[in-house]
Amino acid sequence: MRKINIAVDGYSSCGKSTLAKQIAEILGYLYIDSGAMYRAITLHGIKTGSIIGGKVDVEELKTQLTEVHVVLQYDPDSKRSYPILNGENVDKEIHSMEVANAVSKVSEIKEVREKLVNLQKKTAESKGVVMDGRDIGTVVIPSAELKLFMTADTNVRAERRYEELKNRGTKVGYLDILNNIKSRDERDSKRELSPLVQAEDAIILDNTHLTPEEQLTFAIGLINNLVSEQEA
Repeated sequence: MRKINIAVDGYSSCGKSTLAKQIAEILGYLYIDSGAMYRAITLHGIKTGSIIGGKVDVEELKTQLTEVHVVLQYDPDSKRSYPILNGENVDKEIHSMEVANAVSKVSEIKEVREKLVNLQKKTAESKGVVMDGRDIGTVVIPSAELKLFMTADTNVRAERRYEELKNRGTKVGYLDILNNIKSRDERDSKRELSPLVQAEDAIILDNTHLTPEEQLTFAIGLINNLVSEQEA
């Protein structure tokens, strides 16, 4: 079967990573969580003091980019890719609310986006990639054979995110999460550089009332149909 690239874009806390990881596992593809890469750089800024209380010292962070090395390392045992920041696995740290409150601001920085988009483009060159984020189908791999754009009701997204963080052992209030999601939606959609927009040829997946199993069935059906048409 000929390999394709799959782009999964959409709003925060829509379950993009969950779906993308499931698709990659079923197809035997490489999963790339672009958001984890932006979160890793945000975490670096917090650790070095260029990000304090959600406020980003843009010029200082830009000077540090040559020191920042971010890769996604695949673990065959857990079948997951983990963000490695300067040689350290930071998978748990990047999911804190402190990172969440600053990552949209960091992703607006031109130099940060250029650094990560270049890495993401190179990864997708050999095909067989499932990548999720905000601008995958419009900027990173606009030639992706399948593009999904995920959305869901804001309150439903906040509830899901709250349960996810609680299960990770992170203490955070529901209203803090809801406000963070609303703020990120606005910043991601209105930013000047690579804003969150639906690609013209993307298929909308509104999972407000779908279970993870139902949305996976929907996506795999699309992939099977696409591959069958290409091989016909």
